Amino acid sequence: MAEMIDGEMRLENEAMKISQLKKLTITPKNIMGVKIPRLEGGRREGSLTDYLLEIPVSISEAMKAFQEVHKIVLDVAEKETTLRKLLYEIDKTKRKANAIENVFIPRLEAAIRFIIFRLEEMERDTFAMLKTVKRKMGEREKKKVEAKVIAN
Repeated sequence: MAEMIDGEMRLENEAMKISQLKKLTITPKNIMGVKIPRLEGGRREGSLTDYLLEIPVSISEAMKAFQEVHKIVLDVAEKETTLRKLLYEIDKTKRKANAIENVFIPRLEAAIRFIIFRLEEMERDTFAMLKTVKRKMGEREKKKVEAKVIAN
């Protein structure tokens, strides 16, 4: 709109007079252990009121609209990056949960079944061994008794 009213050349000249945007600063923010970039800055160093008397209304409105759009773009970029990083971490956590559920738990259950089987087998072997020892002790006792009877 400002270009149509005042012309491209005038718009460019006025834009050159205005101070540059401040540098963006990116500071990390921690959300649930995920580092998210936070964008700050990007505003003009001087205020637009310095130029209001010198420039036409259409150009000042265009400048204000640009600042608003610039702020919105920064907010959207910050939120998009946040969502992408959180989505990546959620997917990573899902993969870990699936690995635990579908790989580690079945392996542990199989190991538990094997250990239970071995313990039961060892218990049966021990029981059979005790019976054999008891039977042999009974036979020895019986032989001792017979030997005493014969000796008398």
